[in-house]
Amino acid sequence: MYPAALKYASSHEWADIKGDTATVGITSFAQEQLGDITFVDLPSVGATLTQGSELGSIESVKAASELYSPVTGEVIEVNAALESKPELVNQEPFKGGWLVKVKLSETPKGLLDAAAYAKIAVSSH
Repeated sequence: MYPAALKYASSHEWADIKGDTATVGITSFAQEQLGDITFVDLPSVGATLTQGSELGSIESVKAASELYSPVTGEVIEVNAALESKPELVNQEPFKGGWLVKVKLSETPKGLLDAAAYAKIAVSSH
């Protein structure tokens, strides 16, 4: 259910860390809880993110929620496709629905593996 190669934050974001770059998104559990995504507000390229701090927001037919960064670094790419197709977050939360790519300025601490995150997601129901 949760890709083993990714790292997870207890706030339901994921990070795919390759070298000094992380692709960030929200988990399938998070998008299921939100329902149909209608809008995603993301930072600009060049913005600095801090692990655990707000990186943007996401709106659905049910609610608006903050998004938190699972990593610290500089935004080097934003998923522009989400401006016109925010539903990609629902359809492909671990692929086409990614949010931002970040050049890491430090190694993330305290992120969970897939098995540990799955336990949190189950207990959040």
